[in-house]
Amino acid sequence: MASLRNVLTAVVLVALLISSPTAAPKYSDWSAPENLGAVVNSSFNDQGPAISKDGLSLYFSSGRPRPDGSSGGSDIWVTQRLSLEAPWGPPVNLGGVVNTADDDSIPALSRDEHWLFFNSNRNSNTSFGGTDIWASYRQHTHDDFGWQTPTNLGAGVNSPFNDQGAGYFDNDEGGAPLLFFGSDRPGGPGSNDIYVSELLPNGSFGPASLVADLSSASGDFRPSVRFDGLEVFFFSNRPGSLGFDLWTATRETVFDFWSSIENLGPVVNSSGGDIHPYIAPDRRTLYFASANRLDGFGMQDLYVTTRTRQHP
Repeated sequence: MASLRNVLTAVVLVALLISSPTAAPKYSDWSAPENLGAVVNSSFNDQGPAISKDGLSLYFSSGRPRPDGSSGGSDIWVTQRLSLEAPWGPPVNLGGVVNTADDDSIPALSRDEHWLFFNSNRNSNTSFGGTDIWASYRQHTHDDFGWQTPTNLGAGVNSPFNDQGAGYFDNDEGGAPLLFFGSDRPGGPGSNDIYVSELLPNGSFGPASLVADLSSASGDFRPSVRFDGLEVFFFSNRPGSLGFDLWTATRETVFDFWSSIENLGPVVNSSGGDIHPYIAPDRRTLYFASANRLDGFGMQDLYVTTRTRQHP
């Protein structure tokens, strides 16, 4: 009887473990942001950061002069470092395969790092008008200069209006990958709202739908979704902001609506305008751009803030 009782007890414990979701990780408050320094930042607009999984490559867009000395629109650049403790090296322009004479900006990486999403208002017969979201593929994920000719993401994502600030979510919970982005198209509650498009089996993106729980009567931009899909960061001038602030929202599972929408607070946000958050794969590091801070080098600089994981 004792052995049977032990078996039954084990079965009950296994059932309880299966039925009870793993507690979501808890984190400390975000630290005071640090400017990435004069090697990375310039006297021009530096914004839209996107960090690689290993933390050694940081993509961003900048209005600084191009390698040939010409100036004009924004280009996408990358800065590299040898280790997480090493300093960032001089940024390098991604070149003419990705960048054009128009504005190319706000990069974001897929989790497998084969895809680079970004904004562009390039003059192309595949453009839909305003700013569109484009994507470039590379075969080798550690080759920061192996990006192939970009393609427009099509009518499911893009519109005649401004579509920008992509955040790609792989969705491991049995659903299709999702592309979150911002758009000022009609139909939402605010001047710019957050939308989502599903990756279809044929490789195209389906019709975008409004993410009503993240959108407001104000402007809501550049959603960056944590890799597990349970936390999102974006910037907004909704009530409670000092101009543009960084905001966050969470959810219990990827099937739930977003809730607990919160301003990141005065330690992170400033009165100068804080934009383009990008949550790193480690979940503990957040990159963003900010304007007119006392330690800044130009119109907009890149910053980083960190937090520590706290076990429940």
